[in-house]
Amino acid sequence: MSRAVWKGPFVDPSLLKKVEKLSGVTTGAPIKTWSRKSTIIPEFIGHSFLIYNGKKFIPIKVSEEMVGHKLGEFSPTRTFNGHTPADKKAALDTSKPKPGAKDGKK
Repeated sequence: MSRAVWKGPFVDPSLLKKVEKLSGVTTGAPIKTWSRKSTIIPEFIGHSFLIYNGKKFIPIKVSEEMVGHKLGEFSPTRTFNGHTPADKKAALDTSKPKPGAKDGKK
């Protein structure tokens, strides 16, 4: 369920305060935040953030296309190592003899 329109977008008050403080400075240090649930608003455009993903801080530069999305969408929490090909998996299965199987040799 999404947030009610009459409430407006959620932005962590401490994050909003940091952005307002750096609003005049264009080349400031990135803003470090743990608030992944905050919505990106037009005031964030041009600022850079360090968003925590549970392990490390991911650097993000906010652009116009990001407005309306959440900060957490741009710092993935899980690493994807790729799918293993089916032939690679099959090659591993045929190389090992199954436990309890007999060779047929005497």
